[in-house]
Amino acid sequence: MTPTTGPERAILEGMLDDNRESLIACVEGLSDEDARRRLVPSLTSPLSLLRHVAAVERSWFQRVLAGLPEEQRDGYAMGDEPSWTVTDADTVSSAVADLRQAVARSKELAARRDLDTEVVHQRIGTVSLRWIYLHMIEEVARHAGHADILREQIDGRKAT
Repeated sequence: MTPTTGPERAILEGMLDDNRESLIACVEGLSDEDARRRLVPSLTSPLSLLRHVAAVERSWFQRVLAGLPEEQRDGYAMGDEPSWTVTDADTVSSAVADLRQAVARSKELAARRDLDTEVVHQRIGTVSLRWIYLHMIEEVARHAGHADILREQIDGRKAT
């Protein structure tokens, strides 16, 4: 549970972790077939949401914050390949594992840096680690909401 008082970093990390877990909880328990279902015109499906968020994690924490070249990243990041594409090999369990791996690496890389650490994003310009946390909270929360709606459409399950 996210702390509601205390150090800023603990609150930011807790909120981001809560959103990550909400996304995963919305997709876990679906069959691989149901997780591939696209109920909107875009490529969005519960499974693609997990793949996309893993790519976003790697993009912001591995590529932007740590400056890691592609060969040192855990997998694809935004821009490396279409993050919304689901292959026949993708499963709920493999996508959850991939996201959890990306999150673990994000935490490891961020822990080494102060919230005021600044890095340059090629399109946005200079951003701080604090801004990256806030952006990721927004990004993951948005996609957890999408997953929640898709899950309800697929099997009627509502978020608790």
